[in-house]
Amino acid sequence: MTTNLKTTYLTDKKFPFCPGCGHGISINALNKALQELSYDPKDIIVVSDIGCSGLIDPLFATHTIHGLHGRSPALGLGVAMGVAQKQNKKVIAFIGDGGATIGLQHILEAARRNIDMTLIVLNNLLYGMTGGQISGLSTQKYKEIIDFEKDVPPFDLIQLTHASGARFAVRVNAPNKIKDTLKKAIETEGFSIVEAASLCPSYGMKRMNELMEVVENENILEHKRPATKIVDQETPSLIEQSQVIETKFDAGLKKRKGIIIAGSAGGGAQSVARFLAIAGMYAGLNTTMKGEYPITVGTGFSVAEVIFDHKPINYTGLDKPDYFIIVTEDGLNKVKPKLHRDAKIYIDEKLVTDDLRYAFPELIVVPFSKMANRKSTALAAATYVLNKEQILPIEALKEAVGTHRLKDVFVDVIDKVTV
Repeated sequence: MTTNLKTTYLTDKKFPFCPGCGHGISINALNKALQELSYDPKDIIVVSDIGCSGLIDPLFATHTIHGLHGRSPALGLGVAMGVAQKQNKKVIAFIGDGGATIGLQHILEAARRNIDMTLIVLNNLLYGMTGGQISGLSTQKYKEIIDFEKDVPPFDLIQLTHASGARFAVRVNAPNKIKDTLKKAIETEGFSIVEAASLCPSYGMKRMNELMEVVENENILEHKRPATKIVDQETPSLIEQSQVIETKFDAGLKKRKGIIIAGSAGGGAQSVARFLAIAGMYAGLNTTMKGEYPITVGTGFSVAEVIFDHKPINYTGLDKPDYFIIVTEDGLNKVKPKLHRDAKIYIDEKLVTDDLRYAFPELIVVPFSKMANRKSTALAAATYVLNKEQILPIEALKEAVGTHRLKDVFVDVIDKVTV
């Protein structure tokens, strides 16, 4: 590439850093490195996050992306993978030592994947924006001077990224070396990282010559492994693979209805809600289905909501359900706050208490647990309510379960309940 020193990659915005901050030195060095490499500013994507290093977005006359604290390496990796098939594109991510502490795993993952991008770590040995707290990259010598956390060693980011597979990992602390180091990093095909060390003039020490006293030695580590190649692949459209549901039956309901199915994990509440939603579509209705269950998934409650309407459904919340189908104690405990006297509450006979009868005298008590085994109780209960209330044709429900691997078992449950 030919040198084009007339091109600038910076805007005319004034640098927002404190006087004497090394961040400005690194940014000017990057501008000169890009000039010598003759990139088109439109081919540069700069990614930043939070902190003093995150103030750079308005400074660059390139594409810029601003993300969360510690996440710029992950964002940059995603962008780099997205533009990998484009010629001459370069992703340059910035992060401070505070962000590097918070997002260390993102840095190591980017190094491991070895996609073509450059990460610039503006390491001023502390969290400059929040008062000068130490970071995971604050050196032992620096901590000895400020008399804090002396026995906890810092991360050696260059060693860590090298061990994770970075093609080019460098720590530099001399201002006159930053430009050439950045230039080599950007020219490197694969993941490169440059840790540019400096001192915070507000919370760190004040003189440049003190930098050598507290910064780890400069270090250059390289791998010969080739950069990971990204290959675009055509995959079938998920929309084209979606099941097409055509109207085959007439719905029984006249206006919008909402149903809550309340059971336990492993009892099929989510599957039954999905069957109901599909059955509603077979009956020509607009439907929604929404599930809720704890993180543990295999234990605790499992509650699902289904809405049917002839009109479009623009809000999927079910604040005041028309029907409750409650088959287990877990489900009952979860939906109790939503129970109201205007709803029809269908509940398994084993769950009824005097207090519940007193609060809701119109309870509809049914022996759901005797109609099927534990995994099919929710289906039996939903079938019973659909049939009793004439909400949907039972044939629509049978059609909905027809694609499931246990369709014969489910159809048998439906038939037994509707005999």
